[in-house]
This record gives sequence, C-alpha cells and structure tokens, in this order.
Amino acid sequence: MPVIAPISPIAVAPDLAEQAYRAILDAICEGRFKAGQRITQEALAESLSVSRQPVLQALLLLKRDGLVIDAGGRGVMVAPLTVDHIANLYQVRSVLDGLAAREAARRRARLSPKFVSGGREASRGKDLRSMIEADLAFHRAIYEAAGNPVLAQSAERHWSHIRRIMGATLSQVGARAAIWDEHERMLEAILEGDDRAAQQLALHHCENAGQTLVARVSSLAEPDKQHA
Repeated sequence: MPVIAPISPIAVAPDLAEQAYRAILDAICEGRFKAGQRITQEALAESLSVSRQPVLQALLLLKRDGLVIDAGGRGVMVAPLTVDHIANLYQVRSVLDGLAAREAARRRARLSPKFVSGGREASRGKDLRSMIEADLAFHRAIYEAAGNPVLAQSAERHWSHIRRIMGATLSQVGARAAIWDEHERMLEAILEGDDRAAQQLALHHCENAGQTLVARVSSLAEPDKQHA
C-alpha cells in the first residue's frame, strides 16, 4: 500500500457546505439578497437550519468566487454588480459562447428543441430560479455539444457570476421573449450545421445582453450620483 504524506481530515460534510453554498448563491442570483446587503453566519445558519460551520465554508467559497466581500467587523456583504465587471465578463463570455456554438454547428449537434420550448414556458411564469436554470441548461448543452472539454471548463469558472447577471436580466419581464427568440435562432443555425451563423448569433446574443445590463446598472447608479 503506497505511503502518502498526512493531510488534515475534512471537518464538515462537503455536501452540507455545498448545499449552503447553493442556497446562498440562489438567494443572490434571484435578488433576495441585494447587492451591498450585509449577511452574517448566525442569520444564515438560523435560516438554513444548520450549524455555523457549513455556512462559514459556503461563505469562504462565495468570497473566493467574488460573490461576497468583507463587510468590516462581523459578516460579509453581497458584492456589487459593477459596470466594469459586467462588461469584462460578457466580453469573455461572447468569445467562449461564439466558439462553442460554432463547434456545435460543425458537429451538427442534435440539440433538442425542448431546450427552447421549456425555456419559453419558464419565462412565462413567475419562478425566477426556473428561468435562470432553463437559460443555463440551454447554454451548457451547447458547450457540451461542442465536444471540447477545455472550452466547457473555461466557461464553468464564470457560471456563478453569469447566473447572477441572468437573474438581473430575466427579472425584466419585457426582455424574456426576446432572449428566447435569439436562443431559437442559435439552435436553428446549430441544427442546420451553419457554423458561421451560429457563432455570429451567439456573439450578438451575448453582446446584446451585456450592453443591456450595463445600461441598466448605469441608469440605476445615476440617482445615487445626483444625491451624493
């Protein structure tokens, strides 16, 4: 039996910390925890009916991912959504999504139309989490269909932030139908094997989403500047 150097035992069941991470992330993405809101281990542990230890582990992961930041003293606060962060994230995402769509089209991936029909159905409801999950499922299916695990892994690093931005975008009722119209055109190009169109549609989709949200965040910031 091989001898390895001793390592510290795991103090908390990973699934419990992961569940706490997912629950807090959902609250941030769905807008129940607002940007700049202060949250504490004690309040979260009580709300989730768990001990403080898995909550601490979850907050450390969220802090590593840049979704919460130190609030000074006790507790953390939800990281702000800044114009620069959104613009930078969507600049990278547009390239990755475009490449994934192109490769999926070249492989003539047989993506199910149910991704779009299910997304449209979710967008007509009131459950923001279902809308976000449908949107993510569509894009992740394209990454998987691209057949390049490195590409999918590169995108995976940004999904937590993209989920949050999707929540902010999908909270606008008027944007939902247009988003799924663009998704449907992307799907059609992939199914037809039109790699150039698929890539351009994916790029356009991401650029539109980024520009729309940048404009919204900028407009929300204006009243603060006027009252400063």
